[in-house]
Amino acid sequence: MLALRNRLARTLASRTVAPQVCSSFATGPRQNDGTFYEFRTYSLKPSKMNEFLENFKKNVHLRTAHSELIGYWSVEFGGRINKVFHIWKYDNFAHRTAVQKALAKDKEWQEQFLIPNLALIDKQESEITYLVPWCKLEKPPKEVHVLWWNESADSRAAGRHQSHEDPRVVAAVRESVNYLVSQQNVLLIPTSFSPLK
Repeated sequence: MLALRNRLARTLASRTVAPQVCSSFATGPRQNDGTFYEFRTYSLKPSKMNEFLENFKKNVHLRTAHSELIGYWSVEFGGRINKVFHIWKYDNFAHRTAVQKALAKDKEWQEQFLIPNLALIDKQESEITYLVPWCKLEKPPKEVHVLWWNESADSRAAGRHQSHEDPRVVAAVRESVNYLVSQQNVLLIPTSFSPLK
């Protein structure tokens, strides 16, 4: 079904011919919380999207042996398509470093997934995020989940129209717009192996 992702993003690097790895780090008081989520986006070569997803599905157990996968989606529309977006949970930066070291030593992961798929990835982006204080991460009662949950793209459009008529929302947007660098809306479709749907 549908999953929508509304996030603030910065352009991290200009596009080149070689694959890129980009990362932005969060700042501010939320860093004191320890637990964070890494948002990863892979831009794939269009003819290789299905091959990449099938290979990950077959080898997901090798990667989740090292850290928790929150969700894995393919991008339906919103910016460049032929992307996958996934979220990994870490206790802290030391935990993430330990996972990266363990993956570098995991020969099965390297040989069955990483090496065969490197040529399929055009660009990789990574963002560190924290939950806002009033939010908690949990599986919804239905098999559709989003970072901003909507029954469909049409219900999202109707909800946005209604919220633009609410003076509280308008005031909040006016107050926070000065902090906005850019905004991107992406429609995400959960993969069969995604914990969140």
